[in-house]
Amino acid sequence: MNKEKQGILYLCATPIGNLSDITQRVLDTLNEVDIIAAEDTRNSIKLLNHFGIRTPMTSYHEYNRYDKAAELIDKLREGKDIALITDAGTPGISDPGEVFVSMCHDAGIRVTSLPGACALITALTMSGLKTRRFCFEAFLPSDKKERREVLNELTDETRTIIIYEAPHHLRKTLEELRDTLGNRRIVLCRELTKQFEEVLRFRVNEAIGYYESNEPRGEYVLVLEGRDREELKQEEKESWLTMSLEDHMKLYEDEGFDRKECMKRVARDRGMTKREVYNLLINNG
Repeated sequence: MNKEKQGILYLCATPIGNLSDITQRVLDTLNEVDIIAAEDTRNSIKLLNHFGIRTPMTSYHEYNRYDKAAELIDKLREGKDIALITDAGTPGISDPGEVFVSMCHDAGIRVTSLPGACALITALTMSGLKTRRFCFEAFLPSDKKERREVLNELTDETRTIIIYEAPHHLRKTLEELRDTLGNRRIVLCRELTKQFEEVLRFRVNEAIGYYESNEPRGEYVLVLEGRDREELKQEEKESWLTMSLEDHMKLYEDEGFDRKECMKRVARDRGMTKREVYNLLINNG
């Protein structure tokens, strides 16, 4: 397939549910490459058999991501073309493919991506929440301390937030989101592109109540609204006003800023002009 000396790594998006969502370009590539690296060969063989693809397949997953990537890079250097596929969706998004891609770039191997299905984009676009700015957190960390740190970082996030979650963790995660981020709007998307696709729009408290009597089923994509930017600015302004002007100035002085820059920053924080800050400091002095 490839006439260059080195092979190319093709990131091939596969369906997240409905097999008709695969692109012709991906099918052609899977047929023409020398090797398919799959996250779970037992799962991927069903897809390949469905489309009559007979290309040799090898396993590339979380537990062999470094050593196997090195082996595959040797194959690429020999001129072999490789297609990387994940269990569902776009490789490199919340899966070990990101390691392989990074190592290929370090080795000077060409990488290209064949677009297609992606659960986070599918859920976002059908959520009804704002789509211009968003952040993706994938699965929240399992480590309690790290998980708490991530949730705290999201508290004042103004962008729409997208999180993946497994059904057996959903109830606990919803409670954590309520306790940390508050009772904001949330959209729960499950079984995307499949026969029993479901999109549920709630406040977080309502979602918690719903799943007290309904068993979570299938993989979930949670889409949460971000904080209102004007509301957040007002809260920040009010918090600054609890501090004296002199202490506010000292805060920035201790960070190494000159007096002019400190006044500029204090004025911005407190919703004032630099002249007003200057005059108050003179009068208070």
